[in-house]
Amino acid sequence: MKILYSLILFFVPYFALAQHTFSIVAIDTVTKEIGSAGATCLSGIKNPPGAKMISDIIPGRGAIHTQAWYRETNQLIARSRMLAGDSPQQIIVWLLDHDEQLTPEKRQYGIVDLDSTGSPRAAGFTGELCDSFKNHISERNYSIQGNILLGQQILDSMKSRFLATQGTLADKLMAALQGAKVIGADTRCFQYNTSTLSAFIRVAKWNNREDSLYLDLNVPALPYGYDPIDSLQILYDEFISTGIDEYDIIEQNSEYTLQINSEKILVVQSSESIKGKIVVIYNILGNIVWQGEMNSNTLQVDLSLFSKGIHFVKVGNTIGKFVII
Repeated sequence: MKILYSLILFFVPYFALAQHTFSIVAIDTVTKEIGSAGATCLSGIKNPPGAKMISDIIPGRGAIHTQAWYRETNQLIARSRMLAGDSPQQIIVWLLDHDEQLTPEKRQYGIVDLDSTGSPRAAGFTGELCDSFKNHISERNYSIQGNILLGQQILDSMKSRFLATQGTLADKLMAALQGAKVIGADTRCFQYNTSTLSAFIRVAKWNNREDSLYLDLNVPALPYGYDPIDSLQILYDEFISTGIDEYDIIEQNSEYTLQINSEKILVVQSSESIKGKIVVIYNILGNIVWQGEMNSNTLQVDLSLFSKGIHFVKVGNTIGKFVII
């Protein structure tokens, strides 16, 4: 099912860009990883990133969520202040004083960062004119915030799951989203029998580039009745099960052998000629990134120029996976 995502992105109606519902930004105090996750009842049809648009991570420094009547200018201001050295609370004060539309009471923010000593800081803000139910919970290394919610129990459940989960920062962020996976968590989604319509999770290691995070998974939209947090969990489980090796052996059965050799070449091989068979490689969202035809019993694909992340390769009925980090 994972390689079918690109075929089902156009079944959900578009909602006017207004609010984003629940989200979390957090820092691992040991590894200094910085994370960002969230979900909303805004679909990704005319807004391709879906909920992910609220997320801004600066590896090694911090993460910013600007939500509720989202304005790109406010997000850019927040980023510039973080790069200038402001703390999360100072950034929020600046945003309130320099709101693009002079209506800061309509905004909601969650910000975390690492100070000059590597210690985490966090701050949140919820404007009085955000649509109810709205609130935020900010503590030493995380901030959880939401609006148009079923109630405070959504935020409390996210906090409880985040703090109780053992494992990596990514594990804890995914658990926090699962804590909010309640029908109508974003009350606009009662009619779809889901919590939301789009969801994402992102984690940056301290030495990542901004355009190549360690973890960057997004489910921008799904058909009616499918919860994006469930789909995001599938992608996350796939990411974890693939491991952290840059390249790995893919698949072997009675028809084909799929593997990666030491020169970073994907080799598709059969014991007999399979001329005419099509080999297709998909990225994690199901988009075709390479396609070719078998002209003999062996096909080789150079992976050195492929983008980082999880990929799937299909030959006939055989589907394998590999990750490039």
